[in-house]
Amino acid sequence: MKKKLSAGELELREAGNVRMTGSSLPRPAGEAMWMLARRGLRPEKSPADVPFPPKLDSGLADRIAGWLGHYAFRLFLRGAIQKAEGFRPAETTRYLTSRQSETYAGVLVDLGIGEKISRGRYRLKWPARSFGGTLEWYVARELERRFGLEVATGVKLHARGAGGDLDVVAAAEGKLIYLELKSSPPKNLAVSEVAAFFDRLDLLSPDLSIFVVDTALRLSDKVVPMLLKECRSRGLAGYRPKLIRGQVWSMTPCVYAVNGSRDLMGNIGKAIAGGLLAKNATDNGGLRGSRSIESV
Repeated sequence: MKKKLSAGELELREAGNVRMTGSSLPRPAGEAMWMLARRGLRPEKSPADVPFPPKLDSGLADRIAGWLGHYAFRLFLRGAIQKAEGFRPAETTRYLTSRQSETYAGVLVDLGIGEKISRGRYRLKWPARSFGGTLEWYVARELERRFGLEVATGVKLHARGAGGDLDVVAAAEGKLIYLELKSSPPKNLAVSEVAAFFDRLDLLSPDLSIFVVDTALRLSDKVVPMLLKECRSRGLAGYRPKLIRGQVWSMTPCVYAVNGSRDLMGNIGKAIAGGLLAKNATDNGGLRGSRSIESV
């Protein structure tokens, strides 16, 4: 049987321990990252995966964000990113007319992020692995610009159960907001991805979370049933999904689902408003925050 150290021996052993603790940890930048650190996590930002230089002057960033506000342009750029070797405009997506595709190819050249490589063929100057990083960049920029949120994207947690990077985390009014972004159609959404989303909610305990699917398709066909099934498997069966407006769904008072129909950022804004109003109503004993988000 191993001999138990005396109090004096324990003190001597610890006093002789000269290793540095915490010196190698990255210092969080911004309130959203600090909120993760206060939860016992080790947040670290990943390099941006976007088809343009990570550092842009504000004018060009505004122009790119302006175009990304159009669902059709996002579809086009998503297809262009998938063809790193080059593409003909009509090859990027089957959901646009030839005229639209030609216009958007010209937009890429005009923005300086695309170039014409031969007759009728184009390519992006800065390749990206997928459209996901661009969607994160756009949503984060608009959250800052439209709602004054402090935002971080592509956050690694170095923790068990994190299941990959956090797409977007934001801080507002002392509350942590987490957004999971999906840039693929709902048909590609796997059960494991929904489970991973809820795993991150268990890990982070955010005040508000939003499951964002950048699609014009109804969420009620596949996405909402998948989220509801996972809610029930985790003991949240007491809540019923509520359609707020368009395709903005309240799965629980603090978990929302939205799509990109008509106005992606407008939909996200309605979910944020609904979540914050519900949270404030709870914090104030139901005396405030009862206003409907229909007016937002």
